[in-house]
Amino acid sequence: MNTVLAIDDKYDNLVVLRAMLRMLMPECVMLEALSGEEGIRIAKEKLPDTILLDILMPGMDGFETARRLKADPDTASIPVILLTAVENSAMNRTLGLKAGADAFLSKPIEEDELVAQLRAMLRIRASEAERRDRMDRLEELVALRTKELRETADQLALALDQTISVLANTVETKDPYTAGHQVRCAALALAIAHEMRLPADQLRGIHTAARIHDIGKIKIPSEILSKPGRITPLEFSLIKEHPMVGESIVSPITFPWPVAKIIAQHHERLDGTGYPEGLTGDVILLEARIIAVADVVEAISSYRPYRPALGVEAALAEIEGNMGTKYEPDVVKACASQIREGRFRFDD
Repeated sequence: MNTVLAIDDKYDNLVVLRAMLRMLMPECVMLEALSGEEGIRIAKEKLPDTILLDILMPGMDGFETARRLKADPDTASIPVILLTAVENSAMNRTLGLKAGADAFLSKPIEEDELVAQLRAMLRIRASEAERRDRMDRLEELVALRTKELRETADQLALALDQTISVLANTVETKDPYTAGHQVRCAALALAIAHEMRLPADQLRGIHTAARIHDIGKIKIPSEILSKPGRITPLEFSLIKEHPMVGESIVSPITFPWPVAKIIAQHHERLDGTGYPEGLTGDVILLEARIIAVADVVEAISSYRPYRPALGVEAALAEIEGNMGTKYEPDVVKACASQIREGRFRFDD
């Protein structure tokens, strides 16, 4: 049974919402609050699946209530739909997004839109619960494996590989449109490193980091990752956080290689135009420079929700056209050699 918390200072509005939900979504239980303070208290106690929040309330308005809900770890993941009788302007939406709102509804509320928004938020909530459950299981698995690692070197190698597989699978279940991207990127990064005749231990570090380089995407809403159209600047700013998120996820795991740093730097570019820190030149780890090229080539070559696959020649044109500015020349040459001479091809 799903629970929806409605927060509105007007009791009549709550009566209307209660009647609409009883008729349109009988599977939902509605909780009620007549102020932001009461709503926050109920949200912390009951942990509803979605919150309907009026903006115009005396004392603590909807924006401040949303901010406090999103700042509290106990309630931060609960989707918030802002309700307003004020014109649903770009300014209101911007203020709402800054406060942490997930969606908006204008009064008077249309039945179809209410149901559609609530069902969308309930799906997000369910997805978040599943993700948290996966992360809890992952943390338990990592803890178990870490204990086993102390026993023998053989167990260390096996458990580490299993942990990498779990991490890799976690992000790909979150983003089905790029399922297999990390595997294909890792295969190309390894081929490039072989072409450059890097030491065996460094090869293993590159392959390991490439297999989980996008692990930080588990923090990005699925609706953004799989969005078929152009993303907004706000959405892109969220996407740009994934290297640092990935670094924070992986940092507690002890690797024989600088995996967390490689993940943090895989979107950096030689000329400083990359992210998240705008690093330049040799400040960027060689391993990250290799994965950067493999990542771009695989992404351009493959299908994405917002465009068809462009093919490997388009990918090579991108890295060769920006060789020495964005991409490491030796890495680009090794990649092009592997592909053009037939020593590497992506698996279907």
